[in-house]
Amino acid sequence: MFLKSLSLANFRNYAKSDFKFSKDTALIVGPNTAGKTNLVEAIFYIATGKSFKADKEGDLIGFTKDIGRIEAQILPEKTELEAVISKEESSGRETIRKKYLVNGVSKNRSDFAGNLVCVLFSPEDLDIIIGGPNLRRRLLDNLLEQVDRDYRNATTVYTKALRQRNALLDKTREFGIRDEKLFEYWDSLLIDNGSIITKKREEFIHFINDFSKEIFDFIVLYDKSIVSSARLLQYKEAEVGAGVTLVGPHRDDLFFHMFNNIKQTTHDIKSFGSRGQQRLTILQMKIIELSFIEKIIEQKPILILDDIFSELDSGHIKVVLDMLSGQQSIVTTTHKEFIYPKILKSADVIELEVR
Repeated sequence: MFLKSLSLANFRNYAKSDFKFSKDTALIVGPNTAGKTNLVEAIFYIATGKSFKADKEGDLIGFTKDIGRIEAQILPEKTELEAVISKEESSGRETIRKKYLVNGVSKNRSDFAGNLVCVLFSPEDLDIIIGGPNLRRRLLDNLLEQVDRDYRNATTVYTKALRQRNALLDKTREFGIRDEKLFEYWDSLLIDNGSIITKKREEFIHFINDFSKEIFDFIVLYDKSIVSSARLLQYKEAEVGAGVTLVGPHRDDLFFHMFNNIKQTTHDIKSFGSRGQQRLTILQMKIIELSFIEKIIEQKPILILDDIFSELDSGHIKVVLDMLSGQQSIVTTTHKEFIYPKILKSADVIELEVR
């Protein structure tokens, strides 16, 4: 799998830009605010059909513009991918519309995502262990949505059902009237699709725990929140009081544990690991992600390293740079000196300026 070209029109700070890639490593160099992460976001969007950082997808469209566009060519199949994001205003309300195309044919997101597959490593990933559960759930979603169509479909339906069910709970709390028929419908969707999400997440976590880890050894404990008729009934009154659904995969969490060989026990890396051990865990996770994707799709994904070198010490930088061989790698950085001269010689170097 190889990203041959990328074209951006009215996407973030790019009015009109074209990028060509011909070598296994592409180095994107530029100062802060030059648009390095925006470029990475465009690649991630063309891979998944969604942003990894925008709260509102309308923010992806260039300032004062109504339509943003991303186009990419993928090898070896010469697949042409296009994502179009537009906004319309009616009666003072803004509506965001998205259109996905593969070789000029319109697709839904489930059929669009996964044509390009990538592993993204950004500074935010270094906080996965110590940050909130949403970061760890996002780690699972960003990976599994790219390689598993059933997972993509399940998360799409589950998210819609959750939103509708939460609206019903809020209405029930406000007016004291509960429409059991409506709850029954959305409950069924949550249960059916939630079970798929849980099963797929469990399979990936088994892969993590069985993986031979050369950088740092750890296991992942899956704190899964099962959604079932019995559990929804159990939390029925509490949910009305909270106004939100209290059980289901949207409440899942992961715990990373390292081994104590002397005591033959494990300890939570969040609480007992050093900052260095936490970062080694994430570095190891990225290698695991690369291997998992290759196993599933029988192709090597693209590795994207977004401006992480300033967050790492020299030892960790060496570990990251050793990850570059074996697949196409796109690396953004503020300074070329972070990169080994040997890598620089054989890389496409794209220099960005502040726009």
